[in-house]
Amino acid sequence: MTDRDESVELSPTDWVQTQTKRILETGTTEGIEVKGSPIVLMTLRGAKSGKLRYTPVMRVEHGGSYAVVASKGGAPEHPTWYYNIKAHPEFLLQDGTTTKRYVAREVDGAERDEWWQRAVAAFPSYAEYQESTDRHIPVFVLDPK
Repeated sequence: MTDRDESVELSPTDWVQTQTKRILETGTTEGIEVKGSPIVLMTLRGAKSGKLRYTPVMRVEHGGSYAVVASKGGAPEHPTWYYNIKAHPEFLLQDGTTTKRYVAREVDGAERDEWWQRAVAAFPSYAEYQESTDRHIPVFVLDPK
């Protein structure tokens, strides 16, 4: 028996909540896009609350691994989900109708550069977001568990 809260909460942000509800209703991330680019859905555990949270992010996949970019649209601070991944790096990711468990690791150096290029190719706005902020936007690589 676990004392962890296994209920899942939706984002308080309207457009994110709308995307997530559509994924849950249809059972797939297919057809869900931001600025013409596809997304995937992470189920993260809150760093402080311990509650599960749905978090849609841009789809950046290569060789069975994924990258998630903590851009927050170029804001000066990291998105909340950055801290959730740091605290609980193992979680579920749904791509299309397939959901698997992944382990996240923050990458730097040449590996980050390689994944950053893939991320910008998948979602060109990332380049603009980096230019609009002084912070170095973190990139996590998610490897299958």
